[in-house]
Amino acid sequence: MTQLRIEGEVSTPQAFSFSDLTRLPGQIADVGQFIPGRDGGGVRLRSLLERVSPADSARYMTLESSDGKFSASLPITAVQDAIVAYRLGDAPLPTKKGGPFRFFIPNVEECAVGEVDACANVKFLGRLHLSHEPGRDVRPTSPVSHQAHHEQPGHEHLPKD
Repeated sequence: MTQLRIEGEVSTPQAFSFSDLTRLPGQIADVGQFIPGRDGGGVRLRSLLERVSPADSARYMTLESSDGKFSASLPITAVQDAIVAYRLGDAPLPTKKGGPFRFFIPNVEECAVGEVDACANVKFLGRLHLSHEPGRDVRPTSPVSHQAHHEQPGHEHLPKD
């Protein structure tokens, strides 16, 4: 069973399955109302954080893909309105949509433009790690590295539906 793990500087590290996520408060029926061109349902990040009780010292969140190859580290304060998409209809979010879990931050800058950019909308999300310092961040930092990253198999920009 695929699970989304939240660990690090938290009181209660947890792993959430699809069915666990369906039972949380803060459900979003259609992520497209916040992220134009996207579809599926999700849950607000703050609902997940309430379950794990971040330590006061936790200032950063590192988002890691399930294969561990991609990660982005962001200030927790900058992603308070984020959504974890996990379903399409009543089924898990398919891989072709970035599932089984995908991180979405409403109203972000284009990739390689700011600290919180569209490349932090991590596909194939497997783990959130909270810490007092920034964690591993492999997001592209220039237009050339951004293009090269998205030319790799599995890292293409997903089409907006």
